[in-house]
Amino acid sequence: MNLLRTKSIEQSMADADEPGRKLKRSLSTWDLMIMGVAVAVGAGIFSVGAKAAANFSGPAVTLSFAVAAVTCALAIMCYAEFATAIPVAGSAYVFTYATMGELLAWIIGWNLILELFTAAAVIAKYWGIYLSKVFALMGADIPAAVSLGGVDLYWGAFLIVAVFTVLLVLGTKLSARVGNIFTLIKIGVVLFVIVVGFTYVKFENYAPFIPAAEPTGGTGTADVLKQSFFGFLTGAAPAQYGTLGIFAGAALVFFAFIGFDVVATSAEEVKNPQKTLPRGIFGGLALVTLLYILVSLALTGMVSYTQLAEAENPTLTTAFEAVGDTSAAKVIAFGSLVGLTTVIMVLLMGLSRVVLAMSRDGLLPRALSRTSEKRSTPVRLQVICGAAVALVAGLTNVDLLEEMINIGTLSAFVVVSLGILVLRKKRPDLKPAFRVPFGKVLPIVSAVLCLYLMTNLAVETWIFFAIWLAIGLAIYFAYGQRHSRLNERFGDASTAVNGTATGQVRDGGDELTRV
Repeated sequence: MNLLRTKSIEQSMADADEPGRKLKRSLSTWDLMIMGVAVAVGAGIFSVGAKAAANFSGPAVTLSFAVAAVTCALAIMCYAEFATAIPVAGSAYVFTYATMGELLAWIIGWNLILELFTAAAVIAKYWGIYLSKVFALMGADIPAAVSLGGVDLYWGAFLIVAVFTVLLVLGTKLSARVGNIFTLIKIGVVLFVIVVGFTYVKFENYAPFIPAAEPTGGTGTADVLKQSFFGFLTGAAPAQYGTLGIFAGAALVFFAFIGFDVVATSAEEVKNPQKTLPRGIFGGLALVTLLYILVSLALTGMVSYTQLAEAENPTLTTAFEAVGDTSAAKVIAFGSLVGLTTVIMVLLMGLSRVVLAMSRDGLLPRALSRTSEKRSTPVRLQVICGAAVALVAGLTNVDLLEEMINIGTLSAFVVVSLGILVLRKKRPDLKPAFRVPFGKVLPIVSAVLCLYLMTNLAVETWIFFAIWLAIGLAIYFAYGQRHSRLNERFGDASTAVNGTATGQVRDGGDELTRV
């Protein structure tokens, strides 16, 4: 059993051109840039930033966004180098398969499924809740959930997932065009928030910029599970704010940057990927980072972070309501709804592309990788992914697993960052269109930063993560390892070698013949 066997880049490229399993190259630099903005400017900018300011960083949430942006930028450089060298669907999973072997590739693919599935389900549920808020602002009392046999059904989640599943089935380019329209609208809303928000800024709200660390006041099991894994390992008492609070906030707001690894999953559907991918990814990241920092400055300047901390679930709306601007709160509620809409679309697409790549390789059932002859989209797989996301979002308390999104993303970032060093050593003949500068330094810094942010996530998140990995390993050894196409090729090669050797031995005996 060779768990470290790797799949060649040439084989990955050939598999991407297999009839009946191909995707159509239709996306431009603009499409990719908008896709990155579409998936990033959503829950992160409308809610997660306020939570980080209230509970971890205070006004220094701006630094939290900067740390998260730098970490993301370093990792995305590694993604860009990989994606221009191996422009096929599957993102970190494919990159890991080519460098570090099948077992680790499975783990990363499994973690990407965790990231994309959980994110899509969480955000679909939030979308339904925001939809009810928009209706309420218009004077219509329509609840976010209806009770069916004692079970709360979040009907909005079913609605939005169904709509975008259909769009993605009809074609990537069509769904990208719809996403572009929604994205431009929400960028307009974000600019409105920035401009109006700065008119309410009071500079005294920025002091202290980095609040002094405070104990949370609890020592029970619940407090220990909620504290950072780093704090647990170092024996620190559960606390918030201070310098470590900046990094804890960065680990939380990293959720706002998850879109850019999803963009890399679309590499197989991009025209001229060697040039288009780096431009699209970095252009989107630069725009999103600028918007996040300006919004966080407006947010913490409008109201004190202590006032945000008093709210049960602080958002941008909380800040505008606190300064008495209810009309702006209505615009933000609408912007949040539009913002979350495009996030769901890109996550659903990314989820299906990762599963597509894994099923092509036989690690998941091969039937899932079939694409439509007419539209070149994975119709069956997209419907399955959409149905699963809708059921979990509509029927479960999935928002409890929010941080699982971040830990899945960061684990993939660590492996991709280190994988670049392996790829360069194994394949010095490759000349990707983009190469991470400063040799080995930046990939190593990227891996260390991502790993450190992982340790700033809660202890309970690590426990859930360990359970998820255990389930994934059980599936791999029960199904994936045996059905792997690479396993079949190794078996065929071994049989051929053994057959040749047997034939040669038998030729050496007078009474034996070759078989």
